[in-house]
Amino acid sequence: MRRRRAVAAAGAVSAGLLLLSACDQPTPMGTVTVGSDSVSSEATCGGHDKVLENAEIQKCLQDDDVDSITVNPDDTVRFGVDPEVADQRWTILMNGQQLTDDTDNTYRTVPGSVFFNAQYGAQGDSTLVTIKAGDGKDDSEEATGLWSFKLKKDD
Repeated sequence: MRRRRAVAAAGAVSAGLLLLSACDQPTPMGTVTVGSDSVSSEATCGGHDKVLENAEIQKCLQDDDVDSITVNPDDTVRFGVDPEVADQRWTILMNGQQLTDDTDNTYRTVPGSVFFNAQYGAQGDSTLVTIKAGDGKDDSEEATGLWSFKLKKDD
């Protein structure tokens, strides 16, 4: 009787470990903060240090099912990434175009007015902003992960 319980317990533990190993590992987080409001998400695409193909990047940048946050043009918008993303260097894209130089810091700020200024490529009252993780090389064009957010203008 005791042996059967031990075998059953060992089987249950093995099955649990097998199920856990089949799950995808979560990707690092990207966060956008405006004032006391913030949104965070796992990678929209990639996020596991594997270089993304150009077609996959373009498809991902078309996805509009992303978290959003309201921004007053007078606000400061803060971007944050997990240290493992910072180690790979990252940049901010606005509507798919590079907005900032790449960095290995975990935190960046950008004036809110930039996201609604036609001079920077803004159109209308919302802007798609993407955190793009690189491959660890300075000024590399490669992307290993994308975290997208929609910034909505607050009048």
